[in-house]
Amino acid sequence: MSGRFYSANEYYKAVFGEKIYRLSLCLGTTCPNRDGTKDTRGCIFCSEGSSHFAESGNDIKSQIENAKKRIQGKTDAKRFVAYFQSYTTTYLPVDTLRKALFEAISSPEIVALSVATRPDCLPNEILSLLSELNKIKPVFVELGLQTSNEKSAEYIRRCYDNSVYEDAVKELKRRKINVITHIIIGLPGESESDILNTVRFAVKSGTDGIKLQLLHILKGTDLYNDYALGKVTTLTLAEYADLVCKCIEIIPENIVIHRITGDAPKSLLEEPKWSGDKKTVLNTINRELKNRNITQGCGIKQKSEALKLDNSACK
Repeated sequence: MSGRFYSANEYYKAVFGEKIYRLSLCLGTTCPNRDGTKDTRGCIFCSEGSSHFAESGNDIKSQIENAKKRIQGKTDAKRFVAYFQSYTTTYLPVDTLRKALFEAISSPEIVALSVATRPDCLPNEILSLLSELNKIKPVFVELGLQTSNEKSAEYIRRCYDNSVYEDAVKELKRRKINVITHIIIGLPGESESDILNTVRFAVKSGTDGIKLQLLHILKGTDLYNDYALGKVTTLTLAEYADLVCKCIEIIPENIVIHRITGDAPKSLLEEPKWSGDKKTVLNTINRELKNRNITQGCGIKQKSEALKLDNSACK
């Protein structure tokens, strides 16, 4: 590990021998929080049109070619991860999903698949499909945990409890599939202890990677309505950088940190406005890491101590 944390770029270079770029793709799926299976409103922070940047409407090969052109206009990229990003990728009939994912990996320039989904949308037939694909090219499954605090999970309408996430990680790891966990920093009412407990919970559950994501307030969401009523406040850049540094400090060095901030469409972003300047955000976090002399995992004296949860904060 050459930097202050084990980044996705560093990991991909170690695995594939060069810098790898992600192509955001869309299967036009919905999710059980929107189609009435569990709710109709979606998670409280999720916009109805989805806040992702993936293209939709075209077939997979066309999406790949269009995404490659956008990236190759800025870089000399040659190899890519097919990233199925929007909503819940595995919330499809298995035959439909099989066709799309096999179409994606058929391109020689695609070196791996990354599939974003919910832990409660991984039935056995989907797990078997992912395992089959993983024997052809590496598969990364991204799970939206967001928080291990059950009260926070209820507020954001996650609609599954922590044990569902734990079981999903266990089943994916049993099939030797790489797991990436999404964690949101700045959820209403969460303390520093809550956030760090979520990191510890994900690590203890067996995740291979972590994405740290700032809470964005997007127009058209129920979270925006709460914000407009004064029920929700947002973090400052200094507060966010501080929390990211503290998370990195307790993440073991073998776990890849795939993201330390995130983007939101500027047309939808209400707050925090400072998050729209990604370069400044990254520079601020890296400066804080350097100033504090933080190297990933340097705060861990003993693994058992690092992974010990404050159970009162998870209820």
